[in-house]
Parts: sequence; C-alpha cells; structure tokens
Amino acid sequence: MARISTATAGSGSRGRVTGGRVSGGRVTGAGLDFEMVLNALGKAILLVDQDGNIRYANATAEQFFATGATVLSRMRLDQVTPFAHPLLAVVEQVRQRGISVFEYEVDFGSPKTGHRSVDMQVTPLADNTGLMLISLQERAIAQRIDRQLTHRGAARSVTGMAAILAHEIKNPLSGIRGAAQLIEQGIGEGDRDLIRLICDEADRICSLVDRMEAFNEGQPLTRDPVNIHVVLEHVKKIAMNGFAKGVRFIETYDPSLPPVPGDRDQLIQVFLNLVKNASEAVPAKGGEITLTTAYRHGVRMAVPGTRRRLRLPLEVTVRDNGEGVPPDLKPHLFEPFVTTKSSGTGLGLALVAKVIGDHGGMIECESEPRRTVFRVLLPVATE
Repeated sequence: MARISTATAGSGSRGRVTGGRVSGGRVTGAGLDFEMVLNALGKAILLVDQDGNIRYANATAEQFFATGATVLSRMRLDQVTPFAHPLLAVVEQVRQRGISVFEYEVDFGSPKTGHRSVDMQVTPLADNTGLMLISLQERAIAQRIDRQLTHRGAARSVTGMAAILAHEIKNPLSGIRGAAQLIEQGIGEGDRDLIRLICDEADRICSLVDRMEAFNEGQPLTRDPVNIHVVLEHVKKIAMNGFAKGVRFIETYDPSLPPVPGDRDQLIQVFLNLVKNASEAVPAKGGEITLTTAYRHGVRMAVPGTRRRLRLPLEVTVRDNGEGVPPDLKPHLFEPFVTTKSSGTGLGLALVAKVIGDHGGMIECESEPRRTVFRVLLPVATE
C-alpha cells in the first residue's frame, strides 16, 4: 500500500485552553468551545506529550480505538497502536525535527479494531511544550485502492490495447482509405463528399490509434536533470501563443528548486496537457491559470511491497478558475476514455498519470467550482 506524507500545520491541546496554556476540563478558548469543534471534525484527534502519553482524545478517537477518552488519557500512544506501527516512527521524527508530517493510506489494524486504512497527520504545537497533535481519518473502502497503482494499471491496459489496435486496425484502415481514393476517381462530383467523409474518418481513427501508441513502454525513460521552471516557461509560451491566448497566467515559483530527474520532452507534454485542459475549462472572460512550484519538506511515498520510501519534495500545481470536475468523474479522472469534453478521447490524463508514474512521482486532483488544482509531486535529481 503506497503512502505519501506532506508538510501540514495545525494545533490543539488537552483540556481547557487559556492563553495557549493547558489545564483540565473542557477544551475552550476565547469564548469558543474548541472541544465541540474537534468533535465535529470527523477525525480521531489525539494530543500526545513528549513522553508518548495521551493527553486528550476527542469523541471520534473514542470510536476509532473503541475506548473511552478517560481510559485513553491514562495510556501511552504505543499501547493503542499496533506493534512497530509507522505512526510511532513518524511521531519520533516530528519530535526530533520539529516538522509536520501527513501520511496517506497507512494500514492501521489490530485484533480489537480490525483492518483499516487511514490518513494520519502529526503536528508539533508551536508553543514549544513538546505536545504533538495526531489526526487519524479512516478512508472509505473504495479509496483504499492505491491511486498510483490504479493509474499505472489503467495506463498499462491501454498499452496492450494500443499494440493490438496498431496491428489490427491501422493496416485495414490504410486499405480502406486507398480503396476510397481509387473509387473517387471514377464517380461524379456529387458523390465525392461521401468518399472524402470515408477518408476523413479513417484518418481520425488512425490519429486516435497514434495517440494510444504513446503509452508504449518499449522505450526506457531518459533520466537527466531537468529544470522544471524551464519546462513550465516553455509550456506557457506555447499556450499563450496558441490555445490560451486570452487566458491570464499567474506564476508563483520557488527559484531555489533543485532539478527533476527525467525526460524533458515528456515533462513538457505532461504540463502542456494539464495547461490545455485548464485553458478549456476557464471562462471566456476572466479566465486564469496559476502555475506554482514549491519544495515540501517531509513529502515521501512508500514503494508497495517494500520498506523503501521515495522522497517527493518537488510540488508543481496547475490551478484554474473553471467550473470544476463533475463529482461523478473525480474518482475516474485518470482512467482511459474518461472525459468531460464532447469531442475528447479521454486519453490525455491517463497518459499524464503514466508519465508521472514513470518519473517516480504522483499526481492528484482537487476540484470545486472556480478552483481546480492538479498537483504533481516529483523526486529530486541526485548526482
């Protein structure tokens, strides 16, 4: 099961909060009942001190651990987690380094609670008390399937399909087109429109097969250090001089980013596809596309079937102010032949997911009206 972790922020405390200090009782502060807020989050919230003692547990944590808050507050974190669980290692890392970590899809099971997959966040409090806030959110069963393996599996299915189509369809199409051109020479002008229609449709099918052949995995990936800002600048120039002439571009870059290991042309194709989709989604007036880059400390992804973790600190986002992705399409956005366009083939984002996966990274999408964000996480090139 793949996991990633990313830097986040948050705070919380056990008991009553008064001027940032911890005392017994309810969690309140500045006239606001924070305990009510914590219980409404729908996440299991624990507050743990530097010795691993649980200082606070909200109502969802009681349900998650099947234990009352009073009992939990007398226990240590290692007593409520499975043996040698990754959460304990993350807590130790946060304690030593003082950074926040967010891990997705972590196995969290025990004989008492059964097998579950959770997203977990560990955040040190900013007041140097040694307290850490732990958030555990159980994932729905449908979300337990690893996203990146799903994307790659879908892309590989297209790879096999493309190989079949190239052999079984393109050759007959060439014959059909050639025969139509021969017939065109002996018929009247009134019937030539039908012949041209046959030729045009044959060319269109060939073009579709050519696009599917881009999924071919026969060629090894070239891994050279690539400046991602050079890639984005190239993509922006193409867009502003072509399909996105009337769109306003906003750039928020971290100029200190190290290079990405990969193929420059393939990365250009990835972000060109994302920018093109964004340009087609934004309104005709006031359309905006925001390109951002950032270095995210603590971002990592576990390799399925191994204990090895890949660091994915380079984040590139493409954000637009369009209408957003329909909710029913979000879970299948990176699958082949899924598209919101009436004339689209649904291969663009599937190819994007494959290329990003080949580069050792991952891609996610967050979408709501007036704000759709495609977030690409990539590794750093090493000498």
